[in-house]
Amino acid sequence: MGPPIIGISENIRRIKELVEHVAHTGFNTVIFGESGVGKEVVAQNLYQRSPRVGKPFIKINCAALPEGLLESELFGYERGAFTGAEQKRRGKFQLAHGGVLLLDEIGDMSLVLQAKLLHVLQSGEFAPLGSEKDIKTDTWVIAATNHDLKQDISEGKFREDLYYRLNIIKIYINPLRERPEDIEPLIEYYLAEYATQLGAANIVRPTPAVIAKLTTYHWPGNVRELQNVLKRMLVLGECEKIVDELFDTSAKQPAENTVSKSDGSGDTLHSLLDLGGKDLVDNNSFSLKAAKKKAVDKVEKEIISYVLKKTDWNRSKASRILKVSYKTLLNKITELNISPPAGSSDFQ
Repeated sequence: MGPPIIGISENIRRIKELVEHVAHTGFNTVIFGESGVGKEVVAQNLYQRSPRVGKPFIKINCAALPEGLLESELFGYERGAFTGAEQKRRGKFQLAHGGVLLLDEIGDMSLVLQAKLLHVLQSGEFAPLGSEKDIKTDTWVIAATNHDLKQDISEGKFREDLYYRLNIIKIYINPLRERPEDIEPLIEYYLAEYATQLGAANIVRPTPAVIAKLTTYHWPGNVRELQNVLKRMLVLGECEKIVDELFDTSAKQPAENTVSKSDGSGDTLHSLLDLGGKDLVDNNSFSLKAAKKKAVDKVEKEIISYVLKKTDWNRSKASRILKVSYKTLLNKITELNISPPAGSSDFQ
């Protein structure tokens, strides 16, 4: 039994209504929202209120696996299908038959696999790797993503036909900063949960003043960050100190992450021209979209380079710090032409 959907905001109220209305339909659903907002919680609630409850609930993170491994995980394979395939293995679609398959971070799935997924959704059949025999599957597919899939479609990164096949039901979870009224109910829910886990006699609860202050924080990591802060408070005590450090770190963050500073329109214009806007203007090909891309690319390159340097090019650690998937980070390194310094250990 997964956790309930907690909150009193209009956004959460609407999501609860949608869950009640569509859980019995089995229509393909996409859950949109930033990392940490609770997309899997909504998926679990859909499952728990559906006729499929009691059947398998299978989750796979599409961003965590390279294309070849993700394909074999989704569809399974026959013995000898590839080097190392010493025995037959069932894929997630087969394991989830009759139940729910949650495709988390579907926006990171390759175009090749998107085409194969579309075929499964259209036909209800798939063939394991190395097999010529199709297997029927009755699986409710729920997808989750922090991507703007329409933007990805316009950039050629996501198939439009797959988008409309998946997006029969659309659920969008607002970031926690846009629904501060949900923070206190979330705090109360997780305090009760953690008190049970740790033993009520061994924890120190945050005071009402601390809880009130937490409701004013902007929570860039959303509910997941709130959970981690509460765990630190309960285990370490020192609730006031922890919340003060939270705000101190937040206040310093813009200064630490600022790559360039503009105090007026003139400085802003010069910054854009330095980013290549001058050539675009002189060639009569200037556009705000092109200037924006150049600015974003420059900022991303400097921030990613800084984090990679600080982690000695440990890309797994860097992806966690940057809160992006490992695959997204690798793509950015290639796209922005970021190279390791000479002598770098270039850890994975």
